[in-house]
Amino acid sequence: MHVGMASIFQNPDNDKGVSDHEVYQQDMALAMSAEGLGFESVWGVEHHFTDYTMTPDVTQFLACVGGQCKSVKLGTMVIVLPWNDPMRIAEKVSMLDCMTDGRVLIGVGRGLGRVEFEGFRVPMGESRDRFVECAETVLTGLEQGYCEYDGEYIKQPRRRIRPEPFRSFKNRTYAAAVSPESSMIMARLGLGILVIPQKPWEEHAKELKAYNELFLQEHGVPAPNPYVAGWVACDKDAGRAEEMARQYIGGYWNSVVKHYEMTSDHFEQTKGYEYYKVLKEAIESEGLDAMSEFFMSLQVWGTPEQCYEKIKDIHGRTDCCGFTGIFSYAGMNAQTAQGNMELFAREVLPELKQLGQSPLFDREVDGPPEFMRKDSKAA
Repeated sequence: MHVGMASIFQNPDNDKGVSDHEVYQQDMALAMSAEGLGFESVWGVEHHFTDYTMTPDVTQFLACVGGQCKSVKLGTMVIVLPWNDPMRIAEKVSMLDCMTDGRVLIGVGRGLGRVEFEGFRVPMGESRDRFVECAETVLTGLEQGYCEYDGEYIKQPRRRIRPEPFRSFKNRTYAAAVSPESSMIMARLGLGILVIPQKPWEEHAKELKAYNELFLQEHGVPAPNPYVAGWVACDKDAGRAEEMARQYIGGYWNSVVKHYEMTSDHFEQTKGYEYYKVLKEAIESEGLDAMSEFFMSLQVWGTPEQCYEKIKDIHGRTDCCGFTGIFSYAGMNAQTAQGNMELFAREVLPELKQLGQSPLFDREVDGPPEFMRKDSKAA
């Protein structure tokens, strides 16, 4: 199994005097230590405008990591396509891949935060269609060496991507999908699934089964194994680990509810987001505390042995090919975050690497992009 880590740059304690600069120094230090601790990839998460996650340009963050770390792969978890110009995405991704000698893993998504859609003046109800057009523009462009698209939202004249892609991005491109409808779209687009746990694992498994069947039907080859991310609270003492999970994983859940306005009724009134009505109803029915407990139950916390067993169980349910841990979040101080990540790296990570098969992007099977295989240059 491939094992990575992600820095998410949360600052819920800004009102208590913790500056964004301090958060950046802390989480950058974790990212820069990942390679030496044995992690195989570093991931960044795109968000804007609030303290929920302060990474407005994931490729810029990964360029810094890739310059100092020489072997870790560099993953976007995710680039939110409707907030970005697809031509610029293709350029940035190809440039980062060229600078880091082919270490980029692309994760894409369509976004969920109303504050972010409004900040970029993009109607949230258009996100699903915009996502599809943007994904087709970027993914096709990276394979053919130029972007060209004439859709309802994307009107891109034919322009080359420079620096041009030198490796295919097939088998190293994933998408976050929470609703069943999104999973089906990802299957048709030929994207792997990046699982961000928000629902019972049996539901994830059921949706992955439907996704796998459609992917095979659409493309004639098996779908790539899913890739899973999760929030980690690891301590040698089970009691301290649970206390850490309740404080910080619970705190992260509260930030989710706040940033995404989970108690608002705007989801059911917005095209493409009807599924999220289920979360609002669950919060109303069960209460925020019970939903926090449920979110905790999906994540990875406990002693190193317990953390391993939880990921092993997730692997058994999903046949995932990799796991990315998030070790600093919800105002966790630097010492706690570093201890959390180092203990996991020392006692859990080596065992995980023996679990399951490596993902396709670790097997070097993707070769050059389509236009190079045809021995021709993009026009």
